[in-house]
Amino acid sequence: MGGSGGIGVQLEPAAGDSVDVRAALSRLRRASGLPVAFGGLLAGAGRYRINELAGTETAVLHGLDILQGNGLGGKAVALSRPLAVTDYSASSVISHEYDAAVAAEGLRSVLAVPVIVRRRVRGVLYGALRRPVRLGDRPLSAAVEAARELEQALVLQDEAARLLSLARQPAAAEPARWEEVREAHGELRALAQRIADPLLRQEMLAACGRLATASSKRPGAQDGTGPALSPREVDVLACVASGATNAVVAERLGLRPETVKSYLRSGMRKLGTHTRLQAVIAARRVGALP
Repeated sequence: MGGSGGIGVQLEPAAGDSVDVRAALSRLRRASGLPVAFGGLLAGAGRYRINELAGTETAVLHGLDILQGNGLGGKAVALSRPLAVTDYSASSVISHEYDAAVAAEGLRSVLAVPVIVRRRVRGVLYGALRRPVRLGDRPLSAAVEAARELEQALVLQDEAARLLSLARQPAAAEPARWEEVREAHGELRALAQRIADPLLRQEMLAACGRLATASSKRPGAQDGTGPALSPREVDVLACVASGATNAVVAERLGLRPETVKSYLRSGMRKLGTHTRLQAVIAARRVGALP
C-alpha cells in the first residue's frame, strides 16, 4: 500500500462500483478466513483510492491513495500480480509510505491483488491479519477469485455504460441504424438482470423504454398504445427479435427454457399473434420494442 491521502481532485466511484467492491471484499473475507479486507478502484493516473473497508477497527485507511509502485498494493499494481508480506512494517521488499496507517489499524500480515480488466489495472484488493503469519495458498487464492469476480462486474459496468451511451443518442432516422438500436435494446435488457446496483439497473431499463418509445415515432408506426406486456415478456421478445433461440434466451436472462416458452406464449396471446416473428413485429408496432 502506498501513496498519500487526499492528493489531487477527489474522484468518487460510481454507486454500482462501490456495491461491487463491497461484494468482492465480503467474498474475500468469507473464503480466505482473513478478518480484514479493504480496497478501491482507479481514481486518477497511476492512483487507486481505498474507499471500501471491511473488518477494520478505524477509518485510517479510508480515502488513502495508492500510487503505482509504492507500498504493497502499489507494487502489486505495477507488477500486475498478487503479492503478500508476513510482517508489513518489517518487510524489505516494499516501500513504507504508509507504515503509520497500517500500524494504526494494527495490521501485520497483508496481501494485495490487482483487479485487471482488459489488461488495464482498475483497482486493488487487500486482505490482512493483525499478527505476523505467513499467508498460504488458501487466502491468496481466495483473494484472486474475489478480484476475478470484481473484474467481471466491472466488465458488465463498462458494457452497460457503452449501451447506455448509445441509448442516449437521438433516435436514428436512417433504417440502417435501427438494427444497431434494436441490438443495443436487447443487450441492455439482458444486462439489466445481471446488474447488482438497483440505480444503474433502473437507469438501464429507463433507457430501454426510451429506445422502444422512439420506434413509435417512425413513419408507419402506431401511436405506442397497445397491450400491457410484462417486463419479462418484453425481455423475452427483445432476445427473440435478435434471432435467439429459446435456449439462448434462457441463458441470457437466467431463466429455464420452459419459462421462456411460457412468457413467449403469453406475450403472443396479448399481441394477438401466432408466431415468434409476428409477435416481434406487433411489439414493435405498439412501441414495446424498437
